[in-house]
Amino acid sequence: MDEMEEELKCPVCGSFFREPIILPCSHNICLACARNILVQTPDAESPQSSRASGSDYDYLDLDKMSLYSEADSGYGSYGGFVSAPTTPCQKSPNGVRVFPPSVPHPPQAQHHLLPHTGVLPPVPRNSCLTCPQCHRSLTLDDRGLRGFPKNRVLEGVVDRYQQSKAAALKCQLCEKSPREATVMCEQCDVFYCDPCRLRCHPPRGPLAKHRLVPPAQGRISRRTSPRKISTCTEHELENLSMYCVQCKTPVCYQCLEDGKHSTHEVKALGAMWKLHKGQLSQALNVLSDRATEAKEFLVQLRNMVQHIQENGVEFEACLVAQCDALIEALNRRKAQLLSRVTKEHEHKLSVVRDQISHCTVKLRQTTGLMEYCLEVIKENDPSGFLQISDALIRRVHMTENQWGKGSLTPRMSSDFDLTLDSGPLLQTIHQLDFVQMKVPAAPILQLEECCTQTNSATLSWKQPPLSTIAVDGYILELDDGNGGQFREVYVGTEMICTVDGLHFNSAYKSRVKAYNSSGVGQYSKTLVMQTSEIAWFTFDPASAHPDIILSNDNLTVTCNSYDDRVVMGNTGFSRGVHYWEMTIDRYDNHPDPAFGIARADVMKDVMLGKDDKAWAMYVDNNRSWFMHNNSHTNRTDGGISKGATVGVLLDFTRGILLFLINDEQQGPVAFNTLEGMYYPAISLNRNVQVTLHSGLPIPDFYTPGESEAAASVC
Repeated sequence: MDEMEEELKCPVCGSFFREPIILPCSHNICLACARNILVQTPDAESPQSSRASGSDYDYLDLDKMSLYSEADSGYGSYGGFVSAPTTPCQKSPNGVRVFPPSVPHPPQAQHHLLPHTGVLPPVPRNSCLTCPQCHRSLTLDDRGLRGFPKNRVLEGVVDRYQQSKAAALKCQLCEKSPREATVMCEQCDVFYCDPCRLRCHPPRGPLAKHRLVPPAQGRISRRTSPRKISTCTEHELENLSMYCVQCKTPVCYQCLEDGKHSTHEVKALGAMWKLHKGQLSQALNVLSDRATEAKEFLVQLRNMVQHIQENGVEFEACLVAQCDALIEALNRRKAQLLSRVTKEHEHKLSVVRDQISHCTVKLRQTTGLMEYCLEVIKENDPSGFLQISDALIRRVHMTENQWGKGSLTPRMSSDFDLTLDSGPLLQTIHQLDFVQMKVPAAPILQLEECCTQTNSATLSWKQPPLSTIAVDGYILELDDGNGGQFREVYVGTEMICTVDGLHFNSAYKSRVKAYNSSGVGQYSKTLVMQTSEIAWFTFDPASAHPDIILSNDNLTVTCNSYDDRVVMGNTGFSRGVHYWEMTIDRYDNHPDPAFGIARADVMKDVMLGKDDKAWAMYVDNNRSWFMHNNSHTNRTDGGISKGATVGVLLDFTRGILLFLINDEQQGPVAFNTLEGMYYPAISLNRNVQVTLHSGLPIPDFYTPGESEAAASVC
């Protein structure tokens, strides 16, 4: 509650608000203080753009008003209107005339009431009022200060706050030296201490149904009066019952009938009251989270102070031990080195303590605003609440924005990145200085930028934010995707790397470390990256023969030559079970295309299988053959035609390759003992066009054995 006190004080007199009024800029001021800072402008200079009642006030100007700190608010100068004897109509440097009270009053008479009347004296014509917080000037209309609405919500919060700070209530039944009251009976309207409650108000019989409350709550309930019905400032006999959405102010029915609000959108007062309370509560929830983060951040900063002190003491002790081991010539240098360490120590402490002080002030202001808003929410006066809710919501959002990104980040590291090199000889003692001999800190993997695509993985990392140790390069390591040993896949200065050719449906562990001239640092945290479960791929235009023609996003292939030309897939396989098919879109003059797998360096200008880098089945309209290294085997009846489908099944668990035509196996197992990296491949000429279908499930007739069951199927 103490943090809220600044929210409850007038910016002019510095005391708790008394009869606060709301200015059109949403700031508050005591009614008497507003009287004290009135000035009068000449008739010719009287501005007509801003009226006290807010009727001509442009609420969009709120977004244009500058924000000033408390020190820059300028309200300190207003004290002159109260205490300094000023000549009436004295001309000020900016051309306005100052009208102080006509009769000097003692300091305690701060409200300047007219004698025997209890009311404020009339306001001079063309009077102008300047907000002490945002410095916006407003010209009063004929109603004077009565044109400003009273802030009953703020007045109620001030009253409750002052009551909570009052002296403890005493028991009303103690005969001598009344004890402090512990409860109040709402039915009896009596404050009791514990002994008197047990003696005079036992919890039995009719008294058992009486409600006992804490003394503070009882005092509030005793003093609480029925809520006053708010009346319109324009039509004093009308109650406020609606809310003008455009002007953002409560209005009465007469305002809607003959006032300036007749064409504006209006809503029910109670509905808008609940809506704005909800908005303020939501904004407070966000601000509360920021305040919690700030408290945790302060704990972190205070711990850093201790760590800096401990590290500084430890470093100084190490430095002294090293210097004491050197000859007398080193002693002269020792004092200089200690001085540098002390300066670094003091600099770090100064930076962190300054950040602690700054954050503490901001947190105190935030907590005060939160407590004030919570008290405002407790009010049951809809119109009074709506008079200040917009301003409070904006203040809460502005305060929450002040806790933006970077404000809760330490400005200084608690580590001393200095190490004494005690190796130089005596003749180089005068060159003795601190050098960076520490190995780099562990890099931080940037998870939001790390990803996998099919069988490729991209990793990104960065150095810790507060690290100042030089880095010469990085080493990226991956395992084999099956829980095996890590291996280096990249060494260099870049902080992002893409690794291609990984196994499908595999979980790869990755880590990175940095190195410099002092050695290799610690590993980063290990990141597990899952490659695609399905082996989607297309034909690769980069590796295709120039006569190959690709279309349909590289899924359909033909050729512009009568000779056979080879094209491969863009993904290689070395583990798992894979199956893909090719549909014959066009088949003219009975050519014999070849389907199968190949190494990356296969010949591209001959039929697939002519060299020892390819394993294939070539087929015409009647029969097929298997071919590897120009060796033809296993002639099998059954050919292809337009619309036929050729399937290829590659099983690394058995090391075999087999083929299908129209979902039926074509011949026996074509090849076995297959190991290493293979790419899907096909050779054809201009009489054939085929379309690729990848990522297909294994045909039903094929059942892997026990050794294959554990393998991943892509």
